[in-house]
Amino acid sequence: MLSHGRIWSAIDRLAERNELSPSALAKRAGLDPTTFNKSKRASSDGRLRWPSTESIAKILEATGTEVEAFLGFRESTARRPLTVVPLLGLAQAGAGGFFDDGGFPAGLGWDEIPFPAKPGDNVFALEVSGESMLPLYRDGDTIIVARDAECRKGDRVVVKTTDGEVMAKVLARKTSRAVDLASLNPAHKSRTIALRAVEWIGRIIWASQ
Repeated sequence: MLSHGRIWSAIDRLAERNELSPSALAKRAGLDPTTFNKSKRASSDGRLRWPSTESIAKILEATGTEVEAFLGFRESTARRPLTVVPLLGLAQAGAGGFFDDGGFPAGLGWDEIPFPAKPGDNVFALEVSGESMLPLYRDGDTIIVARDAECRKGDRVVVKTTDGEVMAKVLARKTSRAVDLASLNPAHKSRTIALRAVEWIGRIIWASQ
């Protein structure tokens, strides 16, 4: 259950995770810099004020954060022990030897980064290279991919094809025969890939920017 304190805590944690102050987070999202100030969280007579759904949607879009990941911040992530997750450059991910038959990290060549994952979470990190994922993800950003997470229409996903191509897209549709993928960058075309040509799909659950 979300409480007033927990939702504001989630906003604070989101700012911290992106190395921003609440004011800077608001500015990045195109909001008034005072939107998330502590003085805005209660009125002078003590009534609680809640952030608008529009302002939350804007900061999630500005930081490339999924709703599930944001809600996961509602209880201080500082209390969740950091573990290490495998890290690989996105450009390398298409080469052989980095994933097993199930699409999970395997073999040599992986680095590691700390992340508040729970034991048993099948997640890994990919470092973005180039500009094909602008404006959401920039060169050098790190995205966390959950291989076990269910992927739904509108989710941001990483797809690896049987030909070794790895791409980050938005899942537009998935049928028994094909997947339709919309590009994050409007300069790049959307794709339709036969399901038999898809090796695996993982959902992007978090991004550091």
